[in-house]
Amino acid sequence: MLNLAVIGGDGTGPEVVAEGLKVLEAVSKTIGFEVRIAHFNVSGDRYLERGGDPERPSIDVISDEELDELKTFDAIFLGAVGHPDIAPGILEKGLLLKARFYLDQYINLRPVKLYPGVWTPLKDKNPEDIDFVVVRENTEGIYTGMGGVQYPDTPAEVSTQVNCTTAFGAERAIRYAFEYARRTGRQRVTLVHKTNVLTFAGGTWYRNFMRIGEEYPEIEKDYNHVDACCMWFVKNPEYYDVLVTDNIFGDIITDLAAMVQGGLGVAAGGNINPSGVSMFEPMGGSAPKYTGKDVINPVATIASLAMLLRETGNNKGEEMYIQAGDAVEEAIMKVTPTMESMSAGRMGMSCSDVGDAVAAAV
Repeated sequence: MLNLAVIGGDGTGPEVVAEGLKVLEAVSKTIGFEVRIAHFNVSGDRYLERGGDPERPSIDVISDEELDELKTFDAIFLGAVGHPDIAPGILEKGLLLKARFYLDQYINLRPVKLYPGVWTPLKDKNPEDIDFVVVRENTEGIYTGMGGVQYPDTPAEVSTQVNCTTAFGAERAIRYAFEYARRTGRQRVTLVHKTNVLTFAGGTWYRNFMRIGEEYPEIEKDYNHVDACCMWFVKNPEYYDVLVTDNIFGDIITDLAAMVQGGLGVAAGGNINPSGVSMFEPMGGSAPKYTGKDVINPVATIASLAMLLRETGNNKGEEMYIQAGDAVEEAIMKVTPTMESMSAGRMGMSCSDVGDAVAAAV
């Protein structure tokens, strides 16, 4: 039985999650496995109802007790985070970053795949040209919050933000990237950093990359400066197979990658703990102005469900979940060419219509 925790979240999050669960019901019946779902009410509305300050953190967005309960599930399925009446950062740090650190979801996994019939801004590029994966270190780097501000709001104000890099953190992300490449039959792993300027942190990453890479002689090893990587994403995305990078660079290049694959409406991601509970989500935001209008694109959410099934299957050694994940992605690729306006960067169908179509294709 697949034991699934669901957090709809904010804005259009519950709507797209509902379409993902619709597809999950279809594929579980088709493949033949049971699903137990538990919904967690973690959202901006709950934060405000409990007396949270809309301008600054004042109470827990999600409690340690709730996170401990989430550890008992096979996976977490998340809709979206972000509330128009709450200052940016409160919910994101209070849920996303807290969960990543607390649950040690040290990998952010971002498949970048152009589905058939989906528009890309890259001239003359087709689905066979855009199919790579970014492995982003997810619990270190500049997002750890190390640093501070002295003499704020004066001409002498000094701010520091420490890029916390450890050999332990770099090594486990790099090893995950090589293992992922080996498991999925990919031929090249590219390290992305900025070693010519960030010589200390970059050096730690590069030395560990070259050392660990020797254990995988069948896989080609390459290195890009992050700025060069951004150029090559646009010019020659077909070059890439698996990329591995640190937290901040991974955050930046995966947004560029999302546009390469057709936009945030089709971009899925996972926050992975290979030996614990992982959380899967679409890369788009909560889009509050579209809440309740049945117009948001659920493809990214359904694709994140496909990831959830495959990664959970790999971690648990359950082949039927892997088959289910493959079936969901195959169904997406049958449906996207029928979405009349996807070639123009829009959806052309209602949110629920897309969910119905993918479920039927499963």
